[in-house]
Amino acid sequence: MKSPAEARRILQQLEAQHPGADTALHHRNAFELLVATILSAQSTDARVNLVTPELFRRYPDARRLAKATREVLEPLIHATGFFRQKSRSLLGMAQALVDDHGGEVPADMKALTALPGVGRKTANVVLGHALGVPGLPVDRHVLRVSNRIGLAESDDAEEVERQLGAVLPKDRWTLSSDVLILHGREICRPKPLCEKCAVRTECDYYQSHTP
Repeated sequence: MKSPAEARRILQQLEAQHPGADTALHHRNAFELLVATILSAQSTDARVNLVTPELFRRYPDARRLAKATREVLEPLIHATGFFRQKSRSLLGMAQALVDDHGGEVPADMKALTALPGVGRKTANVVLGHALGVPGLPVDRHVLRVSNRIGLAESDDAEEVERQLGAVLPKDRWTLSSDVLILHGREICRPKPLCEKCAVRTECDYYQSHTP
């Protein structure tokens, strides 16, 4: 794996290639981002962004959402897929926020992952983008890109989160994740566009697959 200095340099180069990298999920506060991130599972950010305006108009906070019914909620989120499971998660999450946190989204990993439908990736997204707490979300793009470049060596998201966190400063975690996600979407796809990659000369995958 790359050394901390190499990892930081590579991420700086990728940041330059993807200026303004950020979450694509539209939100105005931590509650909205939590809802949107739950909905984004097995869906696209663009599709979630089409659904959430009406959803947030009807249910602007946890107390309102906790009073919703599945019969009303499911048609609103149907387009994001797996809508029955997601409706159960949203209702359970909202009720837990009301019962245990006064309706507010807690700025704590353990408390967030105790909420229905919330894993480490979702919690890290909310912590890093809405609550000002360093978070390093690891999705399929981060897994693929970090392993290919040599920033991490594992197929386990939590282990990759640990490895990346060990070589990157905390205040860069969220941005680094955003950059790796965008790089995975635009350049380092399952079939990578290596000729467009700013760090290909330092990439383990490129070195091993180039004659």
